Amino acid sequence: MNFWGYKRSDGRAGIRNHVLILPTCACGSETARVVASQVRGAVNIIFNTGCSDVAANTELSQKILTGFACNPNVFGVVIIGLGCETVPHAKLRGKIQAMTSKPVVSFGIQEEGGTLKTIEKAVRAARDLAAEAALQQKELCDISELLLGIECGGSDATSGIASNPAVGELSDKLVDLGASTLMSESIEWIGGEHVLARRAATPELHNRIIQICADYEAHLKAAGQDCRAGQPTPGNKDGGLSTIDEKSLGCIRKGGTRPIVEVLNQAERPTKRGAIVMDTAGYDISSVTSMVAAGCNAIIFTTGRGTPTGNAIVPVLKVTANAKTYSWMEDNIDVDLSGIIAGTLTIGEAGELLLGKVHDVCNGRLTKAEAYGFSDVAVDHVCRFV
Repeated sequence: MNFWGYKRSDGRAGIRNHVLILPTCACGSETARVVASQVRGAVNIIFNTGCSDVAANTELSQKILTGFACNPNVFGVVIIGLGCETVPHAKLRGKIQAMTSKPVVSFGIQEEGGTLKTIEKAVRAARDLAAEAALQQKELCDISELLLGIECGGSDATSGIASNPAVGELSDKLVDLGASTLMSESIEWIGGEHVLARRAATPELHNRIIQICADYEAHLKAAGQDCRAGQPTPGNKDGGLSTIDEKSLGCIRKGGTRPIVEVLNQAERPTKRGAIVMDTAGYDISSVTSMVAAGCNAIIFTTGRGTPTGNAIVPVLKVTANAKTYSWMEDNIDVDLSGIIAGTLTIGEAGELLLGKVHDVCNGRLTKAEAYGFSDVAVDHVCRFV
């Protein structure tokens, strides 16, 4: 299977060709938004951190920002800094340039003399990059260049018995074709981690999956907290999920059945192809943020209750098997799999249907969140005060 994509110098292929306006910190986010609004082909993200933080959180923020810039859906980058943040724009630019040969320029609001002067220079730079990006022609790419992030949010009973198994079928089909899939949200493995770990390709990976969950529970216990206080969420419970074990068994099903070849830290770029898992928070937007930073060029997102979420860099294809949710929130959800519940669609047929939908997105079809210009980003903090 092939798709038409944008070949990058590092060998990866993007399914979009964005000019990314990237703030170094929250203080540069609004200026970045204005710059992106003035240039066709430019997108921006709103960053909620980047300054006044402990070292571990700063490191994660830098990992996220550099990962965004290196994502294969990005042609070039315009960085907007403030000037007094923990990692200033020139230093972030250097980090990105050390990892990629993409064009990268940067500006500091304090250095340029304020917002308007920064916008003027940044818009000119973004316009020039957009003009270059428009010259790049799509090329035929093998499906092995796809790294599909797999996410769920606003889950209900239909998630675990229908939409997640269908996405699991999709994952298996893609892996068999040579592509890679990435599933995260490690807090939502708890209670089912032993089932997930059975798929590990090696004993070391098996033990790593088990240890991730044990460490997470121990970390919360040390802070006087219990993950079961927030999992399942109130919406999950209203939708028919009674325990974290029940939620986890449904959650891990969307990762398919193929051997897990790699277990990644948060926002870490894969080094292998196949079925992969990542240790992230359970908050869906934070999880998607980390998968985009890891290099996913598309995300598939199952939901039972419904969600509008999207990402500026990577298209997010939303799927539900709840007929009421699809009818009520059709303007947010791309694929209706309620036929599984009705008995008119098998899990296998649904997986084949999703393969076609993902292929369309790879070839340029906009998801609904993408067409609206939705952009949700959240960075989970490694260290928290409790």
